[in-house]
Amino acid sequence: MVAPGLATAASLRAARAALVVGATTLDIDAAAEAAIVALGGKPNFKLEEGYHHTVCASVNDDVVHGIPSARRLGAGDIVSIDSGAIIEGWNGDAAFTVVLPDPSRPEVVAERQKLSDVTEQSLWHGIARLHTARHLNEVGDAIEDYVESQGTYGILTDYVGHGIGRSMHEAPPVFNYRVRQKGPDVKPGLVVAIEPMVVLGSIDTYTREDDWTVATSDGLAAAHWEHSIAVHKDGIWVLTAEDGGAAGLAPFGIVPVPIR
Repeated sequence: MVAPGLATAASLRAARAALVVGATTLDIDAAAEAAIVALGGKPNFKLEEGYHHTVCASVNDDVVHGIPSARRLGAGDIVSIDSGAIIEGWNGDAAFTVVLPDPSRPEVVAERQKLSDVTEQSLWHGIARLHTARHLNEVGDAIEDYVESQGTYGILTDYVGHGIGRSMHEAPPVFNYRVRQKGPDVKPGLVVAIEPMVVLGSIDTYTREDDWTVATSDGLAAAHWEHSIAVHKDGIWVLTAEDGGAAGLAPFGIVPVPIR
């Protein structure tokens, strides 16, 4: 799963470079697809029935599953890009959020940037817990503990992470919040996509008329960060990070170990 993970990372790097004020989410989609194809992969989102794009592009109050369009991005927009690649039948899946600059609304940009930062760091807290966890649902404990420590934010409960392998979405579910059950054992061979979705207001959502895009019911902003992570006999490796997660895990004193 290393190859599709790196192809997914490359697609998000290309998407990030294309994310500027005035760009369309179709532009970003094209850049992400070209990066995947260049590494011998195919966009696995296109294998989802009824979906025809490489990325999901969710803007402002859209949380996940936003469909790329000719809509031009504006100053201050908060944009989440989710992408995935498949190579030789194996899958990668990851996401990031960016806040576009807007000098005329510094308070809006700051609020949205903090939301994105909190969501990203909650992801790394979840990944760090995976490194030491005996049971998978400890990941949700770590994510919720961190988000709660940062202020009043909402963690979506209707959408969670998942196992990943021969299919993009597999068992087990990966909760981004505390649950009663312990979940499956964390042991070599487990590969999961951890993906906290955090909002400024209510966690209530609805699906737009396109039957895909999930948006906040109160119209407030959302952020989404995701990585695919492998647990193996020597440690963990973040498949969708080009450094295996070294930078993100360094503050926790964890060194990811390449898969041999």
